[in-house]
Amino acid sequence: MKRFIQKIFGLRTDVGIHFYVADFFFRKILRQNAGTSWAVHYTSTIVCPQNIVRGKGVYPGDSPNNYIEAYNGIEIGDYTNIGPGVGILSANHNKINNAAHDFAPPVKIGKYCWIGMQAVILPGVTLGDFTIVGAGSVVTKSFPDGHCVIAGNPAAIINTLDSDECKRFASNHTR
Repeated sequence: MKRFIQKIFGLRTDVGIHFYVADFFFRKILRQNAGTSWAVHYTSTIVCPQNIVRGKGVYPGDSPNNYIEAYNGIEIGDYTNIGPGVGILSANHNKINNAAHDFAPPVKIGKYCWIGMQAVILPGVTLGDFTIVGAGSVVTKSFPDGHCVIAGNPAAIINTLDSDECKRFASNHTR
């Protein structure tokens, strides 16, 4: 039945109907995050959603209190999970003119990544596939090879993941 509902109405089945009712009220009536083409938690803010490229199973802002700013673009790979309170910033304010944003390369997050609660990813960062970002971490530099656990402020590698095991998981798993 869940697959039928998901296929016919295009709804995710991992969240309750109350999520969609709140999304409808805040996004369609109050026009909060109105530019997004996916359901967003009413406490999250998505800036420039048209600059977000998201993979399968990715709904940026569906967790509470996310702040996702995509002035310079954000790319998020398939099946990446973004926890509550996460901040993803693709641009910094100009040092002189606070109303302007400086150019930076887009933020790129690979496939099968987990971004832990209250983590912050700063402009220009690239995270490779299977990167786990620990809760409360501040990611100031790129980890393009992936297959690692990063944590801290600034984030550093604290553990590595077996790339063969990750490949087996990815070949057998879809949500």
